Amino acid sequence: MDDDDELPPLYTRRAAWFHLLTAPADYASEAAELVRIIREAGSGPLATLLELGAGGGNMASHYKRDVAATLVDLSPSMLALSHSINPECEHLVGDMRTLRLGRSFDAVLVHDAVMYMTSAEALRAVMQTALAHLRPGGVAVFAPDCTRETFAPGTAHGGDDDGERGLRYLEWTVDPDPEDSTYTVDFALLLRDGDEVVCEHERHTYGLFSRGEWLDMLEETGFRAQARETDLGPLFVAVRPRG
Repeated sequence: MDDDDELPPLYTRRAAWFHLLTAPADYASEAAELVRIIREAGSGPLATLLELGAGGGNMASHYKRDVAATLVDLSPSMLALSHSINPECEHLVGDMRTLRLGRSFDAVLVHDAVMYMTSAEALRAVMQTALAHLRPGGVAVFAPDCTRETFAPGTAHGGDDDGERGLRYLEWTVDPDPEDSTYTVDFALLLRDGDEVVCEHERHTYGLFSRGEWLDMLEETGFRAQARETDLGPLFVAVRPRG
């Protein structure tokens, strides 16, 4: 998160509810497609993968069949949730802007957690972290929810049940100031535990950058990068050059 280490409640005291908001099973096809894209774009083996902002481990629960995964997140609570479904993966608490593990990987994945980078400075720092952890010829994939060109205000809803517990949410996306580099998403959460239901509200602030800004920053960082519009949304595929 940019200039604020206080994580939203969804990733701390409400982390145990996260898989009722977004179910790991829903990520199977996306994970398979990302692995395919990484194999296609890179050169050399794909045996190790570092995910920055891995959250509850939804994506890793699928791609871990193809690679040895190291999962990094700022929230210990989210990593504990991920460990409950991905015990065979390495889990590390760390900030994607400053992490330096002193080792390299065949691939780096930054999924929608990259949306919390609300300034160009923060986004560049994540790109530098990705480059620092890639071997030559390795691939970094960045998967923001949207770019400035694809952003659209709107609403969404959903949720799931697990025995006595259940969650339903309403998500409301707006851009209060189109001149800046952020937009807001408000979540209304209904949390049911047995017969008790509570209503909670959270506001999250996300970063918003154009396709050109993304590509310029990736190239300035040292990547050879391309943008792709896919069924998954916008993707930025960045290769660390050899030599």
